[in-house]
Amino acid sequence: MSRVRDKVAVVTGAGSGIGRQLALELARRGARLAISDVNEDGLAETADQAKALGAEVHTARIDVADREAVLAYADRVAEHYGVVHQIYNNAGVASSGTILDGEWSEYDHVLGINLFGVINGTKAFLPLLVASGAGHVVNVSSLNGIMAQPGLSAYCTAKFGVRGFTETLRAEMLAGGHPVQVTVVHPGGVKTNIATAAFERGAQAREVTEAERRRVQTYNEKLLKLPADQAAKIVVDGVEADRARVLVGTDAKAVDAFVRLLPRFYPALLVRFAGKLLGA
Repeated sequence: MSRVRDKVAVVTGAGSGIGRQLALELARRGARLAISDVNEDGLAETADQAKALGAEVHTARIDVADREAVLAYADRVAEHYGVVHQIYNNAGVASSGTILDGEWSEYDHVLGINLFGVINGTKAFLPLLVASGAGHVVNVSSLNGIMAQPGLSAYCTAKFGVRGFTETLRAEMLAGGHPVQVTVVHPGGVKTNIATAAFERGAQAREVTEAERRRVQTYNEKLLKLPADQAAKIVVDGVEADRARVLVGTDAKAVDAFVRLLPRFYPALLVRFAGKLLGA
């Protein structure tokens, strides 16, 4: 039996990238959708595409870092559909900056969306998922929730936090006997605009360095390769199979093995590799 067909699925960050493709993949499999994003134009495009696939779609402009807004949103979705089965906490932003020189505001911004956005969405919708009798929480971390990288401290902190929060949630659902499955997702290099968007946001606030320019170019040309629709299919396949952990892409699988094999030495090896890659 499908874990998706006829289920009410909430997707945050659905205006572009993986979030849009998750919404469309769920639509193809017969889910009823509640999608949100801060980008209303992108959200409307996703909604139109999902409706063209035959899906029922509820839309809302939501900043996932705004806890009260997320709590109110959960009530609206429940009122609209009468039940909520799944939430895909996908909304996220990229970041850059070292711990020594990074701005406090960058931590506030990135942790607010990437970590507290996941916590807000989970806690707001969890009672509804329990009440549905067939709930599922899907929280999107990153390969940077497995492996830390220099220059990405806010991002790595958030994504490691998502991993820990989600694994704790799964243990609590099992311990409490609640009818809610839990999945943490670790995407690798997926072809989206997340790196470019972070670069452009940084350029508006300060003068960006040449190293940052090279970094975003390298990410876009060499690392962000997996099409977002393929990534979404892998994620939803994982939900259908009730996998606790979904690694998206061969790079995510390789990073997972690399860190497990060399937990003590991987930071030095990573720095050496990154230096060669950015200097190429």
